[in-house]
Order: sequence, then C-alpha cells, then structure tokens
Amino acid sequence: MKVTEEVHRQMVQHAYAGSPLEACGILGGHGDLADRFFPTTNAQQSRVGYAIPEKEILQVMRTLDREGADLVGIFHSHPATPAYPSSTDIRLAYYPDAFYVICSLQNPRRPVIRAFRIRNGTVKEEPIEIIRQPPLVSGRGE
Repeated sequence: MKVTEEVHRQMVQHAYAGSPLEACGILGGHGDLADRFFPTTNAQQSRVGYAIPEKEILQVMRTLDREGADLVGIFHSHPATPAYPSSTDIRLAYYPDAFYVICSLQNPRRPVIRAFRIRNGTVKEEPIEIIRQPPLVSGRGE
C-alpha cells in the first residue's frame, strides 16, 4: 500500500495522543493509496482493544462517498505490543478488501507501522510505501 507522508505523520501522532490506550482511525483514498486519515474515538477505551463507533464510521463513509474516495484501510495502535494483528484483530477484521494498519509504540522512541490484509482468518503483510503528497494541478495552464 501507499501512504502519504502527511497521513503517516497523522497516524503516528494519533497513536501517541491515545497512548496508553489503543487509538484508531480510518484511511481513505483511491485504490491502494491512503491520502486521508480520519482519527476516530476508541469506544472501548482499552489498552488491548478498539472499537470505532458506528456513527463515526458512517460519517467517514459519507465523506468518502461525497469525495468519490474509497475506504482504503482501518488503523489502530498497539501501545505496548508489536505491530502485528492480535487474535481479536483477526477475528474482527470485517473489511476483507481493506488494509489493516497497526502502529506499535512498544518502543516509544521508534514507532513501527505495518500493514496487513486479513481475509478469512489469514494474515498477509503488505509493504508500505511512504510517498510525497502529489502536487495539486491548478488547471490554469501554468
């Protein structure tokens, strides 16, 4: 998957802000490119689990639909464990086409972000390419 530098920064910042609890959010964009990050509330308020409130999921999905964008991924942090899906993460992976992105703060000085596809209980790591935000086209012939 591809993630813009800004989205990468926002995910790490959200993980730090939520610590010692798990933080979560939704990644939007097109295809395998995540160029939008929507930080969400962790309704579980837990160090070892997360749940995005249905109302927030619906708000993000409406925004993505309005912008012609897609749900690219689901983000959450692991404040004290590695960036790998837990058995609960695997069991609750309801979006088989989404990337599941985990930010580990196990070493707070060196956050680690990894991406996975989780389908039918099978976990497959996917590489993350951090890209610069593409420049906006002005359309004025410049």
